[in-house]
Amino acid sequence: MAGLFGFLRKLKFGGKDKGAPRPSDVEALRTAFKDRYHSFKLLLAANNKALEIMSEMEYALRGHRPFGMSFIRANCTAVSVNVFRMVQNLDQLAPGKYRDLFGRFKDIQDSINQLLQTRKSFAGDRYVIPFESIDRNMADLVGGKMANLGEIFNNLNLRVPPGFAITSAAQERFFESNDLQPEIDRILQSSAVDKLDELYAVSSEIQQLIIRAEMPEDLERAIRAEYEALERTAGAGVKVSMRSSALGEDALGASFAGQYRSELNVSSENLMEAYKEIVASKYSLQAISYRVERGILAEEVAMSVGCMVMINGIAGGVTYSCNPMNIRDHSIHIHSVWGLPKSVVDGSVTSDEFVVSRSEPPTIVRKEIQHKSHQFVCYPDEGVCRLDVVEEKSAEPSIADAQALELARIAMVLEDHYGCAQDIEWAVDKDGSITLLQCRPLKVSEGTAVRAEGADETVFGEVLLSSGVTASQGVGYGPVYVVRKNSDTLLFPRGSVLVTQQALPRWAALLGHASAVITEQGSAAGHLANVAREFGVPAIFGVPEATEKLANGEAVTVDADALRVYKGTVEALLGRAKPRTGLMVGSPVYEILRQVDKHIVPLNLLDPDSSDFKPKNCRTLHDITRFCHEKSVKEMFSFGNDHHFSERASKQLVCDVPMQWWIINLDDGFREDVPGKFVHLDNIVSIPMLALWEGIVAVPWEGPPPVDSKGFMSILLEASANPALDPSMPSPYVNRNYFMLSRNFCSLSSRFGFHFCTIEALVGERPHENYISFQFKGGAADFQRRLRRVVFVSGILDEYGFRVEVKEDAVLARIEGFDESYMKRKLKMLGYLIIHTRQLDMIMSNDASYNHHREKILKDLSRVLGSRDETAAVVDGQPGESSAREEGEPRTS
Repeated sequence: MAGLFGFLRKLKFGGKDKGAPRPSDVEALRTAFKDRYHSFKLLLAANNKALEIMSEMEYALRGHRPFGMSFIRANCTAVSVNVFRMVQNLDQLAPGKYRDLFGRFKDIQDSINQLLQTRKSFAGDRYVIPFESIDRNMADLVGGKMANLGEIFNNLNLRVPPGFAITSAAQERFFESNDLQPEIDRILQSSAVDKLDELYAVSSEIQQLIIRAEMPEDLERAIRAEYEALERTAGAGVKVSMRSSALGEDALGASFAGQYRSELNVSSENLMEAYKEIVASKYSLQAISYRVERGILAEEVAMSVGCMVMINGIAGGVTYSCNPMNIRDHSIHIHSVWGLPKSVVDGSVTSDEFVVSRSEPPTIVRKEIQHKSHQFVCYPDEGVCRLDVVEEKSAEPSIADAQALELARIAMVLEDHYGCAQDIEWAVDKDGSITLLQCRPLKVSEGTAVRAEGADETVFGEVLLSSGVTASQGVGYGPVYVVRKNSDTLLFPRGSVLVTQQALPRWAALLGHASAVITEQGSAAGHLANVAREFGVPAIFGVPEATEKLANGEAVTVDADALRVYKGTVEALLGRAKPRTGLMVGSPVYEILRQVDKHIVPLNLLDPDSSDFKPKNCRTLHDITRFCHEKSVKEMFSFGNDHHFSERASKQLVCDVPMQWWIINLDDGFREDVPGKFVHLDNIVSIPMLALWEGIVAVPWEGPPPVDSKGFMSILLEASANPALDPSMPSPYVNRNYFMLSRNFCSLSSRFGFHFCTIEALVGERPHENYISFQFKGGAADFQRRLRRVVFVSGILDEYGFRVEVKEDAVLARIEGFDESYMKRKLKMLGYLIIHTRQLDMIMSNDASYNHHREKILKDLSRVLGSRDETAAVVDGQPGESSAREEGEPRTS
C-alpha cells in the first residue's frame, strides 16, 4: 500500500498540490484498493482452479484412463462454479462494465446441461412379454440375450426353454415407484472410480438400497400372472432360472460377460427377491468397473430379466462358433463339463474342449478331456449345489462325440442367421437333448496364439510356470498379487499380475488395474476370459498350484501365448508386446465428454488488443476465463487512472537495465513504504518478481540479431499493414513494462519491441497453490516467421517441463504444483527467455541462425540455472516423483 500514498496529496484537488489529504480520504482509498485486490485474488484463484479442471478434462480425452459420468458431471460443475466466480469478481472490480458476461455464461452453461441430460426413458408399457411374442427386434425392451432367445424360439426351430422376459419398462417402473435413481446418482457422484475400496462400499450401498425397495403392486401382479401361464405349460410349481438381459450389452460392442447376476432353480415364492437381486447386480463392483473401463453410460443399461424353465442338465457348456483368439481359425470350439454350464462360465472347473472343423461333414479335429473334480446340480427344493464327481466319471468326456458334432451344427446355423461369430451357452438334459440357454455375438481377436512348443524354455530366463491354456493373448509384466478372497481386491496394486485359484467373473473388477492374469482353474470359454480379451489383458488359466508357487510382490513376466511365466523382467518379450488400446475412445461416455469439452476447453479469444475481444464473442468457458483474467489485470492497472493518480499509483524501478520498469505494489510486495516515485530493487520482497528479475539480468542482451533484406522487408510490410504494431501508437503497454506484485504474487505485462508477453506467478510455501502462467505473442515479421519463433520458444518451454499450447503466433505455457525452490528456478528461466527472444522472429526463416540461437539459449540456461539440483520429474505437465538431474539441462522425452 505504500505506493498509493505519494499521490494522495493531489487527489482532492484534481491533480494540483493543495496539501496533504485528510486521513479519512486515505483510509477510504486504502479500503477501496484492498477490496479490489481481494476480488482480484479471488478471481485469480478461481482462474487457477478452472484451468486445472480443464487440464484434467483434456487429459481424460486422451483415453489413457477410465472415467464415468460422475467424473464428467463433477468436473462440469466445478469448472462452472469457478468460472462464475471469476465473472462475479470481475463485476466487483468493474461494476456493471462487463454485465454481458453473465448472459454468455448462462448460454454456455445451458448448452452443457443439455448434453448432460442423459437420462433415458425406455419405450413401452409392457412389464412382461412371453417368448412366443419376442424376436431379435425387441432388444430395446427385453435386452439382447432375451431377444435372441425369442428369435431362436420362434424362427429357428431350435430348442429353447419356455419362459418370458421382464422388460426394461418394468425396471423403470420399479425405480420410479421407489424414487431410486436420484439416490443412486447421489451416491455415485461422490465416488472415486479408480479407488476400489470406495467403489466397493458404493456398490454395496446401492445394491442394498435396491434389494430393500418394495415391488410396485402392478408390476408384481404382472410377473406372477405370467409365471402362472408358464405353470400351465410346464407344470405346477415349475422352477425357473432368472438371467440378466441388460439393454445395450452387445449393441455397445461390449460383452458384459458375467458382470450381472443369474439366479438358478428359483421357486415361485422367491421370484420377486430374485428379480431384485438381478436388477441390483447392475451396480455390482465388477459391473460398475466394467462400465467405467468401457466408457458405457449406466443410463443406457436398463435391466431386463429373463425367466425360463430351469433345465437340470447332466452336462453343459459354451460353444464358440470360431476361435476367439484367432480371426483366421474358423473351427468351432466347444467347452463342456458335467452338470450345469455354470462351471464353465464362472471358471471354477477346467473344462473339456472339442474342436470341430467346418468340413462337410464336420469332424472332430482335436479334443482334450480334463479331470473334472466337481459339478453343479439343482437342489430338489430350490437353488443349486456343488457336488464332487466320482473318480471314474471325472476323467470321462462330459459329452459324446455325436453331441459335439450336433453342437457344431447348431453353432453354424446361429452364425449364419445372425451374420457373425456367436457365443452360445447350452445344456444337455437327461434324454440327451440339447437346449440353448443363451446366444450372443462373440468378440474375435485378430492375433494368432503362438506356442513355443519344443523351444528352449531358458532362452528368456528362469521359467517359474509352464502350463495351462491361453485365455487372452499377450505379454505382461508386474509384481505378483495373490487374491484369495473379496477383501484382497480392495488392496490390489495397479499394474500387478493377478494370481488366483478360480477364474471367477467377479475378478473382472480388477482387470482395469492388472497387467496380466494367472488362475489355477478355468478355461478360455469363461466370463473372465471374455473380459480379459476385451481389455487386452494377457491371461493364462488352468495353471496348477500357481497361488502357491508365486509369491506376493515377486516380479514376473507373463507370456500368455507361450504359456510361460518368467522370473523378473524379460525385455525381449515385452518389446514384442502390443500396447493396450484405450477402451474409452469412441465410447458413449467419452463422446459425451468430447461434446461437453467443446463448450469448455477451446480458447478462441487470443488477442486482447483485437476488436473481437468482447463478452459476446466468448464461445467457451475458457474464453470467459481468458476475458476475465485479461480485464481484471487491466482494471487493477486502471485503478490509478480512475482516481486521477496514474503516475503516482506506480513506482519506477531504479535499475541498470535500459528499459522502463514500473511497479504497482498490490499489498505487501515492498519491504517498507516508498514516499517518492522511484523504488529500488532492495526494497522489493516479492518472491516471484525477484526470481524473474534474476533471469532478466543474468546475461546481458547482445541486441537484435543481424537481419537479412527479406527479414527487413517482412518487418516493414507487417508494420505498415498492422498499425497496432507501431510503438508510437498511444498505449499503456508500448514503452513500459508493468509489474503488479505482492509478497507471493507477481504479474508482468510487457511489450518488448513488437511482441507482447505476460507472466503471472503465485509462489509460496504451499506447493499445491503455486503456479506460473506464461503467454507470448506477436512480432514484427510476417506470420510464418512469427510462427517459427513461437515454435522455437514453445520447444524450449516444453523441454523444461512446462505444459505448452501453441495457437497461431501465440504460445501459452503453464506449470503448477511444485515447491517454492522449483518455481523460482522456472521463473528465472522465463526472465532470461523473455529478454533473449526479442526480435528473433526477424531471422526465423534461416535454419542455421535458428539452430545457432537455440544452442546458445540452451547453453546460457544451463549456466544461469546452475549445477545439479533436486527437481521434480514432470509427466504430462504434472508433478511427479523427485529425481536428481541437471536443472540446466532440458528433460528428455
